[in-house]
Amino acid sequence: MSQKPLFHFEISERKILLRIFDIIAVLLTLSVVGIIFKFDYFRINADNWSWTIVFIIYLNLFGNIFELYDLQKADQFDSVLKNVLLTTSLTVLFYMLTPFLTPSLPENRLQILFFFLSVAVSLLIWRFLYISLISSPRFYKRVLVVGDSFDIKLIAESLQKSDPNYFVVGYINTDLKIKTELDRDDLIQFEVDELQQAIKQNHINEIVVASAYQKGLMFTLYHQLSELLKKGFPIRDYTQVYEEVTRRIPVQNVDKDFYKYFPFSRSNQNKFYILIFRVFDVLVSVIGIIFGVLISPFILIGNLIANRGKLFYQQERVGKNGKVFKIVKLRTMNKDAEAAGPQYAQKNDYRITKFGRFLRRARIDEIPQFYNVLKGEMSLIGPRPERPIFVKDLSSLIPFYETRHIIKPGLTGWAQVMANYGDCYDDSLEKLQYDLYYIKHRGIFLDLSILLKTLSTVIFFRGQ
Repeated sequence: MSQKPLFHFEISERKILLRIFDIIAVLLTLSVVGIIFKFDYFRINADNWSWTIVFIIYLNLFGNIFELYDLQKADQFDSVLKNVLLTTSLTVLFYMLTPFLTPSLPENRLQILFFFLSVAVSLLIWRFLYISLISSPRFYKRVLVVGDSFDIKLIAESLQKSDPNYFVVGYINTDLKIKTELDRDDLIQFEVDELQQAIKQNHINEIVVASAYQKGLMFTLYHQLSELLKKGFPIRDYTQVYEEVTRRIPVQNVDKDFYKYFPFSRSNQNKFYILIFRVFDVLVSVIGIIFGVLISPFILIGNLIANRGKLFYQQERVGKNGKVFKIVKLRTMNKDAEAAGPQYAQKNDYRITKFGRFLRRARIDEIPQFYNVLKGEMSLIGPRPERPIFVKDLSSLIPFYETRHIIKPGLTGWAQVMANYGDCYDDSLEKLQYDLYYIKHRGIFLDLSILLKTLSTVIFFRGQ
């Protein structure tokens, strides 16, 4: 018999838990160090409460940028170690460099070292306890998937990849016409009449229903699920679970009634949100253009030596409502990169020059697009604009692909910070799922999350 789980922390609960205990661990450690070592640079008291607030803001800000609250990385101590040191370094540095908001630098510079070590060590100890205890199998959510038309292996892998604590125990296939043979020993197939027994023996926390909408569930299973619902047992729809766990829309599992139930975000029609967003676009694009002008001498020299050709290039892209516009970018490929016709840029593409690869990884090649943002053809955040020929092909292959054109394309977006680099059908499908999630949940907090993740992408040199 499998191990009975104690209880399960949901994704949002674990993120809140990490944030709260990060703050508690650090503030508690700083208080103890202050008492034992007479450390007076950072004091927690009623007279200096604003210093504590500023410190907490910095800690959360840099914790977001350096992915301390990314649950996939929070389970790996090597990633946690690197991210804690980066977060601590920037938090301490900014705290010291804002003397109007924080205490003046101490005369004894050794106190700065105490400050740094107190923050770093407390975070590492707490995160080690989190990995050892909270992220252990005893807190996994154990799930049973039932339905008549699904790929159980794909479901299990996609859910567990997004949430390591979400464990698919097994499945019940109610469509007798479909024979499911898996090469995974950890996924157990149950029969319909074994449902009650499977829940008890395998300590199932939740049932996920992955039924095809046009078929529905067989009566026997429907009756058993109804009885479980009456007892308060959690039973949820697969599309809802998929969206919540992966933070993308499963368009490949949605029938033709997609537009009837897809609740587009109210922010898409909110005039105040759109106005604020446009003002923000203009301000950031002006700053981006100024920054581009300042670093242009270095780019010109690099282009002259390594690229040996035009600095800029323009390319047609599809924008809001399907309107075609010309995007401006720094050239990163060889002159005859598309001699054989249009094709996707791929990871480690041989057509990209060495200097072009640097521009891409640092995202410097995107700077000229601030001009498109300033003109209103693009926004800072939104689905990345695609070429017309690729839009035509993908629209014929992927359901609802053109839905991504109901808002302006963006310089960065949810798909850009979450998905793989799009060089094939599967990657394009994954990016569309993220784009639709953004369109559905668009708002200030999601926009802020994208900006912070974009900073992480630039800092960790993950551009393609």
